[in-house]
Amino acid sequence: MRAAVYSQTGDPGEVLSVAEVEEPHAGPGQVRVAVRAAGVNPIDWKLVGGLTGRTPDRPKIPGVDAAGVVDEVGEGVPGVQIGDAVFGQAQGGSAAEYAVLSVWARKPDAVSFEVAGGLPVAGETAVRVLDLLGLRSGQTVVVDGASGGVGSVTVQVARSRGLRVIGTAGDANQEFVRSLGALPTTHGPGLADRVRALAPDGVDGAVDTAGKGSVRELAELTGDPGKVVTIADFGAADLGVQLTTGGGAQGPRLAQIAELLAAGGLELTVAATYPLDRIAEAYAESRAGHVRGKLVLLP
Repeated sequence: MRAAVYSQTGDPGEVLSVAEVEEPHAGPGQVRVAVRAAGVNPIDWKLVGGLTGRTPDRPKIPGVDAAGVVDEVGEGVPGVQIGDAVFGQAQGGSAAEYAVLSVWARKPDAVSFEVAGGLPVAGETAVRVLDLLGLRSGQTVVVDGASGGVGSVTVQVARSRGLRVIGTAGDANQEFVRSLGALPTTHGPGLADRVRALAPDGVDGAVDTAGKGSVRELAELTGDPGKVVTIADFGAADLGVQLTTGGGAQGPRLAQIAELLAAGGLELTVAATYPLDRIAEAYAESRAGHVRGKLVLLP
């Protein structure tokens, strides 16, 4: 099969190539899909770039997000058949013609593969961070980085739970954040004062999706660092902020996202699509940090 691969870390434009590699196969508890779309996440180019400190010990296929059509079903997998359209998280890479999923949910018929392919990581993360905060309907949450892939989905999941949302974004994305159902404001210095003006009765929780140093002000706003969750500031745990990077109950979280999609309560903006041969360009655009929604590869 054709797949993007890298054998050493570095600039994605230099270390990534598209090659013919051996097809993966579904093992116990897994399904294999013919990939129709594969979302791009920051962790993808961070791994390729060596920013996580991990060095590949063999050629690797990047990517986690995948949506496609099941063509192999592993042993002990109930409720799914060859030909079913699903989306989920790939084991062994998704930037390829075929990918093996160990966590997945059924793709609603009315949802495109491009949208579904951009949702597994962002959707699962959105549900996870809001579950960690445990807020009730009517309470207020700040989402820092509300125009990005994870942030935009987090805003919508929060709204579906009856939360009042204040979302931060750059000047060009203020109206986009408003269209998601949040009160928009800009990020950066003075954030706490701007949020107080929008929420004079206080803030009950906050989510940092950007990792650009906002956690201190978010903790100040909530009055308790334990009411702040970050997915991107790896030094924040020292401040008492909740740091989460994944794990546990991913299947049920994806099922919640599928339900929201089917009910029309969640939309994903696909900022751009790229063929597999242009994966390095997609990673460069993601790394620039100005994407509204998600970038998606079409293997």
